Amino acid sequence: MSPSNKNDQLDLGLRKFIKDLGYIAGGSVLLASTPWLQSCTPEKLEEIKGQKARIAFIGTGSRGVYHIHNLLNIPHAEIVALCDNYPPNLKTASDLCPKAKTYTDYKKMLESKDIDGVIISTPLNWHAPMVLDSLAAGKHTFCEKAMALTMDECKSIYDSYQKTNKVLYFGMQRLFDEKYIKALQMIHSGLIGDIVGMRCHWFRNNDWRRPVPSPELERKINWRLYKESSAGLMTELATHQLEVSNWAMKRIPDSVIGMGDIVFWKDGREVNDSISLTYHYKNNVKTTYETLISNKFNGMGEQVLGNKGTMELAKGQYFFEDAEPAPAILQLINQMESKAFSTVPIAGPSWVPEIATQHKPHYVIDGPISINPGISTTGVDKDGSDLLLSAFCQASITGEKAKNIVEECYCSTVLCLMGNQAIEQQKKIDFPEKYKIPYLNF
Repeated sequence: MSPSNKNDQLDLGLRKFIKDLGYIAGGSVLLASTPWLQSCTPEKLEEIKGQKARIAFIGTGSRGVYHIHNLLNIPHAEIVALCDNYPPNLKTASDLCPKAKTYTDYKKMLESKDIDGVIISTPLNWHAPMVLDSLAAGKHTFCEKAMALTMDECKSIYDSYQKTNKVLYFGMQRLFDEKYIKALQMIHSGLIGDIVGMRCHWFRNNDWRRPVPSPELERKINWRLYKESSAGLMTELATHQLEVSNWAMKRIPDSVIGMGDIVFWKDGREVNDSISLTYHYKNNVKTTYETLISNKFNGMGEQVLGNKGTMELAKGQYFFEDAEPAPAILQLINQMESKAFSTVPIAGPSWVPEIATQHKPHYVIDGPISINPGISTTGVDKDGSDLLLSAFCQASITGEKAKNIVEECYCSTVLCLMGNQAIEQQKKIDFPEKYKIPYLNF
């Protein structure tokens, strides 16, 4: 099989998963909870066969290069331009894409009429101006998460998007991850009963610091450590996990309390290296969020706790409480497995009560599961990023907007910034009236 055919098969395989899940769960049910997937079918991909989206990159650091590697495997994409004001990064990207035109001024690049879509992978403080400039230049736009450094900037992006006919995507790859898609369908079908709580955590042992060849480049290279360019652990890590919590709940929290400190990495950084937060939903369910970067033992994870069981989203596993699932739920699971997936063993009571070490896992997807240990600061394979980029490139050809991606990123980013406010002001922060949008469901 040639490399291009292999790439075609990979893309089609991911899209067929979504299509099959839609048939099983019921197309209208799937699209109601995951409407951004409506264009991700083999038939939609076939409609653009032979066409290529001309893609430009702003920001060619580690995350930008990660996206470049994924894009090189997407048949309907062509990288035509690269922009970075740090020469070593630009050279690395140019070596991967020797035919692409290079720029050091992104505004100059946006003047090109040979670009359909722009991918932005820059420090957080540049997200808002670059997204707004890209949309204003008539380009379809993809920006890494989080949406922006401030709530005002988030609102400016949201308002601009309402007025444009251009596509806007954000790097919320869990929305395109097979195990998350299926797990959330199972949760919404009642597999683990009523959601009574959620626990999210992300632990690393990494100072986040990168080597600096010259002192004047410190803030440019280590931008994540300074408040002028970064909102710290919340926007870098919590954005993904709070979005998943909202996806599970089908609503967003109304308030947050929390604490944050610099516990270990006392090296002149301005952002916290340890954070603990509790988000409150109006139905009294709470999400606890904890992250630190001086101990990696617990890795990364998201638990959705139901009165009948628990879903470990990052691991693609679920566990039952003492009672057997209702027959209707077992029938749904069996239908899902028999029609689209290999058999996954389903048991009755799966652990001795209150002895967590004896919990018996069941698996969301049969076969090997890609588990993100949470250590990488760049990205991991098979986390949905490839299908997310594929969908953006397809949209850059068709002009079809993805439903809810902008709104989901807006919500999770504002919640992260609220978390930082709660830490800084040492008080409970309610969702500000000024930043409420019609999409919100409290």
